[in-house]
Amino acid sequence: MPDREFFEQDPVVLAPLLLGAVLSYDAPDGRVAIRLSELEAYRGVGEDPGSHAFGGRTPRNEVMFGAPAHLYAYFSYGMHVCLNIVARPTGSSSGVLMRGGTIVEGIELARHRRPNVNDRDLARGPGRLAKALGVPLVADGSDLLAAPFALRVPRMPLHHASGPRTGVGGAGGGAQYPWRFWIPGDEGVSPYRRHKLAAE
Repeated sequence: MPDREFFEQDPVVLAPLLLGAVLSYDAPDGRVAIRLSELEAYRGVGEDPGSHAFGGRTPRNEVMFGAPAHLYAYFSYGMHVCLNIVARPTGSSSGVLMRGGTIVEGIELARHRRPNVNDRDLARGPGRLAKALGVPLVADGSDLLAAPFALRVPRMPLHHASGPRTGVGGAGGGAQYPWRFWIPGDEGVSPYRRHKLAAE
């Protein structure tokens, strides 16, 4: 497991280094572990128009301003929990969104949580990933380097591709911010969907 200083990096640098990392979560009904294959980097206040922290601190994004390697969890469209890893030193308001991955432990439990879904789609997408892991919204602020979480990072960076972020409108979704990173050919990578209002 990496030390906390590892996560103090710029999220644009950190995100590719986390590809291939394995995140596990011990829920009351059991453990599921996911190998991360798709991530998006988000910088902080005034730096990144696609970031929840762009306009400053709010009750929703408070955790982004906290210590690195903690979990920033939020509701998307009032339906899905999305999970982020806080990056940079305390006060910097940056994070890495976990967009997709592959189940490497606890697949039967993940199937139970997401019935009638093929194995490839169990954690392919941020809402699906959170549901397969069993991480609830109330886990917001949890330390990812302590139980019930565990995070193992590859010793060497993996070959990866990058491009615009998925579903982000305005300037933050355009080619100026190619901060979506993925492992080419990995089954856990979700389809790219450009927001209709994304910048060119």
